Amino acid sequence: MKIVFLPEALEYFKLNKMQTTKLSIVILFALLFTGCGQQSEKIFNGKDLSNWNFVVENNAVPADEVFSVKEGVISITGDPFGYMYTKEKYSNFTLELEYRWPGEAINSGVFILIEDTASPFPRGIECQLAAGSAGDFVLLNGSDLNEYTLPEGLRDRPKFPVIEKQQLSSEKPAGEWNKMKIIVVDGAISVYVNDILQNQATSKVKEGHIGLQSEGGKVEFRNLVVS
Repeated sequence: MKIVFLPEALEYFKLNKMQTTKLSIVILFALLFTGCGQQSEKIFNGKDLSNWNFVVENNAVPADEVFSVKEGVISITGDPFGYMYTKEKYSNFTLELEYRWPGEAINSGVFILIEDTASPFPRGIECQLAAGSAGDFVLLNGSDLNEYTLPEGLRDRPKFPVIEKQQLSSEKPAGEWNKMKIIVVDGAISVYVNDILQNQATSKVKEGHIGLQSEGGKVEFRNLVVS
């Protein structure tokens, strides 16, 4: 097998050359091998949401009132809470997408490694898109990441545990398109926002659905590709 040295891998090595940890090594090798012989798949066809399923809290309204498509863009209202998720499950993948806030920059998320499609939050990992926090990991509905530790002073696990992003915000203002890239290889997760490595962690779960969240405000997505 030919090893491909992606720019992301080289950037990661430079940023972490003074920190040799088990997690660093796992994710570095995941990045080195990402892209070897993989084919891209558009998980959004640009026309409709026929290859997605939907969850709307309490079935308050029909799904098509929350999730819709216009001119090649997915529009999600943010109210009521819920999410759309792929019919297929994915493992060892790179997910690339663009998102923007057409109005106020508020809250949403990209879900990965969904194990259970519960309502209104699945059991899975949220890659946070909330304004100012894009790149945080949120552990939903009992999901876990090996690097999560209980914050000092807390005795009980929070309802929505968070592993905060590692860099200053790399988000663009409301109205502009942001790029997000999520790499998952054997449970090792890396998330980039506008080409900046924001977070990394490892999961015992290695396969699951991919989802887009409705939470709080209108958000748009386009150019969703899995490779």
